[in-house]
Amino acid sequence: LFAVLVALYEEPEKPDSALDFLKHHLGVSAPENPEIEALHLEVAEMKEKYEAVLEENKKLKTKVKVY
Repeated sequence: LFAVLVALYEEPEKPDSALDFLKHHLGVSAPENPEIEALHLEVAEMKEKYEAVLEENKKLKTKVKVY
């Protein structure tokens, strides 16, 4: 903790939030940014689409084997 406080003191451009600086340097996750939240939602949607495509692919492969 002391080393992080020294790093904050020695920082040439002081951050807007000392607490965020400490969290970042101590490895605590930063609060969610709206853009990051949107990207998380997009990733979740893409995973759902991916799973649907995999299922469709599996069904089509079984159809091809039948013919």
